[in-house]
Amino acid sequence: MYRYTDFDTAFVAERNRQFRQQVERRISGALTEDEFKPLRLMNGLYLQLHAYMLRVAIPYGTLNGAQMDQLALLAEKWDKGYGHFTTRQNIQYNWPKLGDVPDMLDALAEVGLHAIQTSGNTIRNVTADHFAGAAADEIADPRPVAELLRQWSTDHPEFQFLPRKFKIAVTGSANDRAVIKAHDIGIQVVERDGQIGYRVLVGGGLGRTPMIGKELSDFVPQADLLPYVEAVVSVWNLLGRRDNKYKARIKITVHEHGVEEIRALVESRFAETKAAFGGHDVALFEEIAAQFAPPAFRNAPTEVYDAAYATDPVFRAWADTNLSAHRIDGYAIAQISLKAHGETPGDASADQMRVMADIARRFGHDELRISHEQNVVLPHVHKSDLPAIHKILKAHGLATANIGRISDIIACPGMDYCALATARSIPIAQEIATRFDELKIENDIGELKIKISGCINACGHHHVGHIGILGLDRAGVENYQITLGGDATETAALGERTGPGFSADDIVPAIERIVEAYLEHRSGREESFLETYRRLGMAPFKLALYGEEAAKKARAA
Repeated sequence: MYRYTDFDTAFVAERNRQFRQQVERRISGALTEDEFKPLRLMNGLYLQLHAYMLRVAIPYGTLNGAQMDQLALLAEKWDKGYGHFTTRQNIQYNWPKLGDVPDMLDALAEVGLHAIQTSGNTIRNVTADHFAGAAADEIADPRPVAELLRQWSTDHPEFQFLPRKFKIAVTGSANDRAVIKAHDIGIQVVERDGQIGYRVLVGGGLGRTPMIGKELSDFVPQADLLPYVEAVVSVWNLLGRRDNKYKARIKITVHEHGVEEIRALVESRFAETKAAFGGHDVALFEEIAAQFAPPAFRNAPTEVYDAAYATDPVFRAWADTNLSAHRIDGYAIAQISLKAHGETPGDASADQMRVMADIARRFGHDELRISHEQNVVLPHVHKSDLPAIHKILKAHGLATANIGRISDIIACPGMDYCALATARSIPIAQEIATRFDELKIENDIGELKIKISGCINACGHHHVGHIGILGLDRAGVENYQITLGGDATETAALGERTGPGFSADDIVPAIERIVEAYLEHRSGREESFLETYRRLGMAPFKLALYGEEAAKKARAA
């Protein structure tokens, strides 16, 4: 993984020094809140519903044990003992005191972390496939690309005051685990005639106007990627709407101008940016890539794993749901669920963070990943160590066997924390998870991804949930709309709204009726919820939700 250079260390230290002075001026009254707001946002500090919130970047979701330990320290020393991992592979602290934030930032800098550009109209934390460098289906590790983009975009003089925030995601496989089609720019590693290059998508995004990204180029050579991305952002920086923040995202620009016109403008600008870079970016990429060398994998027998899998049903259930194929024989990718039934999705206590850090050091080549699904990943684990790892996780409430299941819910903080939210998300997620745990049918249901947002900004990615839930305010009452058929993978799709929404009391029974309809109509256990929905359409689910009259209208539509 990437290690800070002396330049990085000095750069972050100076940014922190400046912000410390700004905080002191705000506390003394020398700065008003209006004057302070753009300064704090540039350093990841929000003013939420009840308190400040500090958002810390975890670049492309990669951490080592020391960094996770330091995140635990921040939670314990300056917050309420926990942190919240987000869909942007960040961590958020919901209760810091303003005067403590500079000390928190200095503590982060000690381990090569920061909060720069986790807010504001800039290029945000570049995210990547959480299986990067480990997945059996990977063409190439996408993290060197993400790190190149991170270095290029940090304090880029042209892109600090963009029309709106800008998000980039990178995946190294044809199987998209980074939701690249729902980003302003999505980048997929591809191979053509033995050469590595990149498929580039543009104009994806969720929020009040959800759109699936469109292909801008099917192959950008590796040496051209950075000037090409700069060309894309430059074009949008000029064309993007600054008169209306709801129409400022690049997805609206692409929609208004058409992808063909955008492509022509990008190609014209690319001719200029490529010449300006002069190959320096290629040399930098080679230096960065060298720092992402794979760990020293070991060759060892797997009998311990095989025996535990054969004789321990609890371990077997965890292995079946939480392990994925690794590119090295004898290894596995292990996902740690932060979705224990009834708990807040994405939250981890300081003690749990330290446990995960220790496991990474002892068993996982000192690597951890944060997934956009708000879970933690051990990317490189030898199978012989998995029984011991599972035992430790179980002792600390981290062994929930539900990855990809109905209780593995993505949820935004909602009205419990967020000043923008119009409804609660966390209690709904907790109630759904608890209910299906009581029913003991999660494994029978199989893969089913629920995503919940507490407002139209869609931070919970509800548009691309197999079942999406959007909480809204209807005359002072929480109302939850349901969408079906969303997909966050390489076959990305936006969910279709079922009809009228449901009250907080009625939303869990409504989800239960949808699941019952799926179990009744699927062709067999091997057919997933999404496959059943795509085969049958909305009608049987409308019938389950609203009765015969709604089903008739659906068939007539």
